Amino acid sequence: MSELQVAPGRLLYGGEWHEAKSGRTFESVNPSTGKPITKVAGAGRDDVDAAVAAALKAFTEGAWPKMSGDDRAKCLWRLGDLLEQNKEEVARLETLDSGKPIRDTTNVDVPYAADCFRYFAGWANKIHGETIPVKGPFLNYTRREPVGVCAGIIPWNFPLLMATWKLAPALAAGNTMIVKPASQTPLSALKLGQLALEAGFPPGVVNVLTGSGGECGMALVRHPSVHKVAFTGSTEVGRTIMKESAETLKRVSLELGGKSPNIVFADANLDGAVRGALIGIFYNMGELCTAGSRLLVEESIHDALMDKLVAGAAKMQPGDPFDPKTRVGPLVSEEHMKTVLRYIDIGKSEARLAAGGERKGNQGYFVQPTVFDGVSNQMTIAREEIFGPVLAVITFKTPEDAVRIAADTPYGLAAGVWTRDVGKAHAVAARIPAGTVWVNTYNVFDQASPFGGYKQSGFGREMGRHAIELYTETKSVWVALD
Repeated sequence: MSELQVAPGRLLYGGEWHEAKSGRTFESVNPSTGKPITKVAGAGRDDVDAAVAAALKAFTEGAWPKMSGDDRAKCLWRLGDLLEQNKEEVARLETLDSGKPIRDTTNVDVPYAADCFRYFAGWANKIHGETIPVKGPFLNYTRREPVGVCAGIIPWNFPLLMATWKLAPALAAGNTMIVKPASQTPLSALKLGQLALEAGFPPGVVNVLTGSGGECGMALVRHPSVHKVAFTGSTEVGRTIMKESAETLKRVSLELGGKSPNIVFADANLDGAVRGALIGIFYNMGELCTAGSRLLVEESIHDALMDKLVAGAAKMQPGDPFDPKTRVGPLVSEEHMKTVLRYIDIGKSEARLAAGGERKGNQGYFVQPTVFDGVSNQMTIAREEIFGPVLAVITFKTPEDAVRIAADTPYGLAAGVWTRDVGKAHAVAARIPAGTVWVNTYNVFDQASPFGGYKQSGFGREMGRHAIELYTETKSVWVALD
């Protein structure tokens, strides 16, 4: 396995690197080996206060509020270029810290992050209001203005991409931001902060605090000078963030959990549907909020599909994430591995194990791609988000059954529909309460297309122009004309 020499991490705020005021550190662990990579500064409340003060000063007094949209766009574009120029280092850092296969960090995570900064660079000089024809001798127009100091609280499953999804539109709109990466995966955010300084962002515009969610994250959520919180993570933590934000009535956007249905009708291209099912649940080790963890299969094709599905799962064995041929790496931590294995044990007591079902090896946090058959939608493995490589196969008889089962979940992030019938595809997509519905494909994203959830999968839309709306306020201006 290839290793990187990683220096101890510090906190970035005010354009400078700082030790934690308490002197505390924590270890970032390589999930492939279970061994520490490096020590990272553990930010506490005093560090949060300092970072917020720096971000607020940059928003109100520094060079940033005086910059035109064109100049902000240049900074964003340069950051995208720097990510591309440092692609190999950033990809290896992400793989080392998270366990994501190097083929994915190199070909997906880093290029998509670079594209995201370039896409929102294009928005920086196109944020405008409108003139409204009101009654009376008045000129009425609106302005879209930045919200202020934003906090982006980032999950561990896509550390670089999720930071980028929040940082790029916030900066394009003229905000400043404090990025708080997950404590399991802090390293790519620190690298991103370094590249932001190189790209020419003024001091205090881009800040990175590493630390625990309970202390550092919640201090940001509670801070009265943080005007907006953008969070991606579990529904449970999302509820807590909403409660803790209530005292200061700050703006909040949440992208939370999912238990997404992937529906295969009898008239679907079976080979394509199986490939989509495997990608839907085993890509990124199943550590994916949109994971197609419930595979709904029309009864008449169940046996034929299962034969192909089990054969496909057997080929997706976990391996060294630094091997370019590896498609499935380790889970992110020992704690999470134990959680996934606990759900697999529950599944063994509820349904029929068709593939996988075990930890692989005794070094690192590898779990075999696992498939359960004969699942009902009321079973634990069909109701609760496992966030690992565990697929629950459920059969249905009619399109009405499929829609009913698909909708019978507290979540509503994503769904898949596989059919050759165009009318059926549109009808089913319209009836599923989910923020994204893929038809004859799965896990496809683009910077221009909005992403977010229904129900307990959260609210607010990231990417596209909808993301600009998350980070701007609308001001109405009235001018008397007589």
